[in-house]
Amino acid sequence: MNLHRLSNVLVVIVAAALLLGVLVILLVGGFSLFGFLRVSLLQAFGFVIAATASLFFFLRLVHTINSVPLQASIVVFIIGVAIFASVSVGKAYLFQYPMYVQSFGPGKGPGLPLQNVLTFFRQMDQFEWIDDIAHDPNRVPPAIGIASTNDPLSRAAGRREPELIRLMLETKEVLAEIAPGIVFNYWTFDGTVPGPMLRVRVGDTVELTLHNNASSLHHHNIDLHAATAPGGGGEATVVAPGESKSIRFRTLNPGLYVYHCAVPNMSVHMAHGMYGLILVEPEQGLPPVDKEFYVMQGELYTTGALGRKGLQAFDAKKMLHSQPEYVVFNGRTGAIVDNMHAEVGDRIRMYVGNGGVAMSSSLHMVGEIFDTVYPEANIGGALFHNVQTTNVPAGGATIVEFTVDYPGNYVLVDHALMRTDRGAWGVLQVSGAADPSVFHHD
Repeated sequence: MNLHRLSNVLVVIVAAALLLGVLVILLVGGFSLFGFLRVSLLQAFGFVIAATASLFFFLRLVHTINSVPLQASIVVFIIGVAIFASVSVGKAYLFQYPMYVQSFGPGKGPGLPLQNVLTFFRQMDQFEWIDDIAHDPNRVPPAIGIASTNDPLSRAAGRREPELIRLMLETKEVLAEIAPGIVFNYWTFDGTVPGPMLRVRVGDTVELTLHNNASSLHHHNIDLHAATAPGGGGEATVVAPGESKSIRFRTLNPGLYVYHCAVPNMSVHMAHGMYGLILVEPEQGLPPVDKEFYVMQGELYTTGALGRKGLQAFDAKKMLHSQPEYVVFNGRTGAIVDNMHAEVGDRIRMYVGNGGVAMSSSLHMVGEIFDTVYPEANIGGALFHNVQTTNVPAGGATIVEFTVDYPGNYVLVDHALMRTDRGAWGVLQVSGAADPSVFHHD
């Protein structure tokens, strides 16, 4: 075959491959999939053009070589590269996304098998679209057993005895935006990140039912750090799509605890958004405050670089290297920027957790001081006072309290400040009269 004919064959093969790719996308996900993948498809098209041009150059280079030994050395080189790739990296990890990712943790993963990827694209239209994945920081359950009065003595007297508390959560895999135009396949409890805040009192018996939505592609469960049981209840709550299971546990210790999905690979499930907080109040309750907020930090590992538009796949390799593209409060960028409000003089309590999976958080409110901190969210132990920045470990929590004394915008950050550029910041907006003895400027 002469060079001209070989070049024509190459053009036909490349064109056929591109056409086949288009047909596969149409077959798997229809025209809607093009909208999600438009940036990736343009990138792939550019790569194919560059690869084709390189192959043309390579063919012409080989064609000009008349030496049999040189031609043989090229063949040997190609065989050697193929052997190196198959032996060093392993064929078993080739057919997954991303390729060549191995884990020595429990269960499979963290790479997604090719079959799972294709199933996701085929069933993408079945996933619920969530307009706002962020859990509203104001959605904090009311204090346990408080009488309907503003009198602190009456409120303290209104504490109830331990009861049987029935709770239900639904695990659901959905599509939502990390930021405008950037779409991610979140795995959730009740369709938000974090999942709903749960609130009980010490001594309660909790009957929790976990249901996995039929549209889910994966098994899920719940590990409650507040539950004393194998896997925090996780071993007994593994639910297939469409399945429900129930457990009962007694709350033995007061505190603020993380709950999360713990189906192996655990970090993969949490890095998709499957975490929340459960508050176990002490018998006497917590001191009354004027405002309570619920915030959780999390990490999102996407294939596309920071700000890349379109549908973003989960990148297990970045997760193993602890390199999140997004570090956010309440599931997405800007989730708590314009929805936390208070008045001068208000006593504020924040319940803050860290869904991890790699980083501890250095929680700081710019312009305020936490006058009371429950370190690592313990209740009943020593309290910290007058704290500027407090640690929130991965899979842990904290409770901070402060009184706002001056109006303005107070920025909540992880003081590892490069994370603000990745999304980890919010704003508490305080209104009211300014006291010049607290702060004054010309």
